[in-house]
Amino acid sequence: MKIVEVRASVHVFDTVLPLVGKPAGDSVRIICEIETDSGHTGIGMASRFLPHAVAAAVTRHLGPAVMGADPRDLEAIHARLHTLVSERGQTIGINLSALSCIDLALWDLIGKHAGRTVAQLLGGHRDHAEAYCTFGFGAFDRDQLVAVARDLQAQGHQRFKMLVGVAKGGIREDAARVRHVRDALGDDVTLAIDANESLSLDDAMRLCAMLADQDIAWFEDPVHRNDPRDMGLLRRRTTIPLSAGQMDGHSDRFRAFIEHDAIDIFMPNSLYNGGLTETRRVAYLAQIYNRPLSDAGGGGIFSLHHVAGFRNGTLVESHLGVDQVERRIFVSVPHVQDGRMAVPDAPGFGVTLNRDAMRDTLRST
Repeated sequence: MKIVEVRASVHVFDTVLPLVGKPAGDSVRIICEIETDSGHTGIGMASRFLPHAVAAAVTRHLGPAVMGADPRDLEAIHARLHTLVSERGQTIGINLSALSCIDLALWDLIGKHAGRTVAQLLGGHRDHAEAYCTFGFGAFDRDQLVAVARDLQAQGHQRFKMLVGVAKGGIREDAARVRHVRDALGDDVTLAIDANESLSLDDAMRLCAMLADQDIAWFEDPVHRNDPRDMGLLRRRTTIPLSAGQMDGHSDRFRAFIEHDAIDIFMPNSLYNGGLTETRRVAYLAQIYNRPLSDAGGGGIFSLHHVAGFRNGTLVESHLGVDQVERRIFVSVPHVQDGRMAVPDAPGFGVTLNRDAMRDTLRST
């Protein structure tokens, strides 16, 4: 099995939040397809930042470097690619996103060639993952938050995540919004919060104190740039578990979190960190340090496989915006049923591109 073609394209999707009709966040995807002489096509993806630059990096630099390679030779391929994306230091930014595109497509190819899902290739711990839903956007007022959450409950969701650092009234209003949802939904639901790296250490500490009695399942990306030193200080001041890894969740980053005793839950995202090969390294590091492995940040169908595949995998994210994108970009995707998401039966990542949607959403350079 040899690689014969690599292509990448940029696509923009419309997403809408219920009740308010505003956009539901991230709507840009860079889609990579790698074809082999055996007739298989692997699908990879990256998201959001400088998409045309990422697509160009894939087609003009990384793609030519893997031509003729066997997709199963991951170490040999990464040895070749890493000299292109960074000859020294830690690869970041566009370079990592482009590497993510290539690497995810390789894993899809390996699974299709073997007739196994990617979750099975990673160890096959389960054929599903428990799910949580990111719904608590700043565009909703307090009562709208409750209305949306109750509708999601009717659809089978049992775990919820709200954004903080978004309220016009500052962290006091953030805390009031969380309390309002907790009071309405009761103590039986799982409720987490996410600051998207928007808070100072002081504000994060104060917010944790305000919500200490609300049984918060985790606090994600709590402080500016997720500074490991600040997160370590915050973790020593609160009983709320801390999580991170969405945007820069490569193994060196998690090593820094561990060294500063800064994190409870590992949340790598293969669309940003260099791909599933890097996420696998993170997963093993999480196992070594007895930390749970979860998902955040729009990884969607791709992240489902690492959460299901590893025995320390816990929760996969369902996101009001990401779900809309994936339902358009793929012919079919798994839905949350009774609080869990099943791994598709088909090999690889188990999804097929919707060619009509690919054409309609294409954005040229």
